[in-house]
Amino acid sequence: MGFSLTGPVTHIKGVLTLPGDKSIAHRAIIISALCRGKTKIENFPASKDCLYTLSVFKKLGIRIDLRFSREIVVYGKGLRGLDKPAGPIFVGESGTTLRLLLGVFSGQDFKVKLITARSLSRRPMLRVTLPLRMMGAQISANGDPQKEEYPPITIRGGRLEPITYNIPVASAQVKSAILLAGLFSRAKTTVFEPVATRDHTERMLKLFKADIKVKGNKIVIAGDKDLSSPGRVYIPGDISSASFFIVLANILPDAEITIRRVGINPSRTGIIKVLKRMGADIRCARDKSPVSKFEPMADITARSSLLKGVIVEKREIPSLIDELPILMVAASLAKGETVFKGVGELRVKETDRIRSMSENLRRMGVPIRIIKNARSEDIVIKGVKELKGTRVKSFSDHRTAMSMIVAGLKAQGATSIDDISCIDKSFPDFLSILKKLIR
Repeated sequence: MGFSLTGPVTHIKGVLTLPGDKSIAHRAIIISALCRGKTKIENFPASKDCLYTLSVFKKLGIRIDLRFSREIVVYGKGLRGLDKPAGPIFVGESGTTLRLLLGVFSGQDFKVKLITARSLSRRPMLRVTLPLRMMGAQISANGDPQKEEYPPITIRGGRLEPITYNIPVASAQVKSAILLAGLFSRAKTTVFEPVATRDHTERMLKLFKADIKVKGNKIVIAGDKDLSSPGRVYIPGDISSASFFIVLANILPDAEITIRRVGINPSRTGIIKVLKRMGADIRCARDKSPVSKFEPMADITARSSLLKGVIVEKREIPSLIDELPILMVAASLAKGETVFKGVGELRVKETDRIRSMSENLRRMGVPIRIIKNARSEDIVIKGVKELKGTRVKSFSDHRTAMSMIVAGLKAQGATSIDDISCIDKSFPDFLSILKKLIR
């Protein structure tokens, strides 16, 4: 499905409430299913990725009811209460679904095959399968287990041994898979992160009364302990989704957007910190309701700003990895140069996002250099006074597509995008919310 728009838009104001954070939603379904009893999940996002996770657990014998448009109820059956599925499990392009399920299936006493759509079948999985094999899971996959592995993946779990594991590449998904597997081990599993990544899994496990302790970059979880449902989980608005509207407000000349109850987990607010260093007018009013004790929330207001180039260090990248595409749009309109250091992980997302964003922004008149280092890559963007409308491509990547729509709203003239159907992966309401803002 192609899409065209004509810019620039000069005036935009509004107040939004966004669907829940999909990273948290995946974990809410999974952990609710692994405890006994009923859990109500509020502000659940109807993105394709989250619906794959929901569908998987229905196939595993978990009852899940849809109450309202953004509310579901999960009836958990305990750590070892999942049913063997009738056939292979299809997870589409959802890397979170796939990797977290590998942790869960490591502790189940049955064999299951996980298959994916094309893009996800090219993403590396050895970073997950290696530690799970160390715990005792039997896993086979495409590729060479000594070099790299890819989906489809067949896994047979069972009684797991605890491990102490130093994660070589910072990844919340890898960490989460090991912690979920740790629930099924006979003692304590310890994980060390090279850099702190998003901690939604740790927070969710604490909420469900898991025996988990976090100290710095060390996480310890005890196995063979039943989980207990809190009864209700509220999922804050997705800061990744909010980032497109925040940057839009910052780059347009007469703009003010307020987004209600957005998650401001400290491991996810890298984009806010970087934009503020760039000179962005962004204000956060903390939510003090009881549900925000689990995951912190705030009303975020973003206004028109004059941005300047900054250096984004490698250590900051894990806290804003999903927001880098839209940050590259902001950098394109900032005065001077912006340098993003150590962004090699962008190559192995849904698409090669270094390629997708640099090709598109160059077509819009932005000077971009890619500097390859021994172990990673840097992106250098020189800001321009205005973007040129042109034909761009989504590369079948949801974040690239939404970033280019935001860029098109600022560009002079018409911008056309070849296919935006991929947006449904994470944010199916994106266009409808955007259209209400720019009426």
